[in-house]
Amino acid sequence: MNKLNRFLESTLLKPTMTGADVDILIREAVEEQFVGVCVPPFWLKKVRRDLGEENVQLVTVIGFPFGFSDTATKVFETQEAIRQGADELDLVWSQTAYHSGMNWPKIEIAQIVKICHEEERILKVIIETANLDDKQIIEACLICQDAGVDFVKTSTGYASTGAKVDDIKLMRENLSSSVGIKASGGIKTLDFALELIRAGADRIGTSSAKSLMDSWRDSQSLLK
Repeated sequence: MNKLNRFLESTLLKPTMTGADVDILIREAVEEQFVGVCVPPFWLKKVRRDLGEENVQLVTVIGFPFGFSDTATKVFETQEAIRQGADELDLVWSQTAYHSGMNWPKIEIAQIVKICHEEERILKVIIETANLDDKQIIEACLICQDAGVDFVKTSTGYASTGAKVDDIKLMRENLSSSVGIKASGGIKTLDFALELIRAGADRIGTSSAKSLMDSWRDSQSLLK
């Protein structure tokens, strides 16, 4: 793997984050040429302006972190995020509807897929794997796939656990090759990130992107 940076979405979603933190995020993303940066909707305008024409995707979250918002609210959030320059949107699906046995998550996702694809934007759906058993992970993946999503994402980072290698393998075994997988939540070390990629993750969402790249360079220098 020669381009670890193009797997990494550098993420900043702490409630206490500051404008100075955002400046560092942008600077590192440009220097490292990460595939994307993920920020809350509040910071979209600034990050869009500061990224300019850089080849770094601007990612934001919808219905974050629990997916409790009703569909109309998520639709508005999506439209507003696109208007403010988001390239990709990470939607927290309606966990409460899914766990209630309702068909609504698929209907909601399909509505937001339509909005995103009409505007040539990418939609990822966060299924929060920590709250699902293996059977439910498979079912969630198929719901997302049938609704037309571009990626299924493991975690918000606000559940009891984040990405797991076995979950990524299970997701990859059950999703079409046309649907990507974003692993996120608790990815702090290079070894873990590489395990997830080998298991089938196409994207790594992490607040440790810069340190992962530093570790990657150190490991490459040892091979020389």
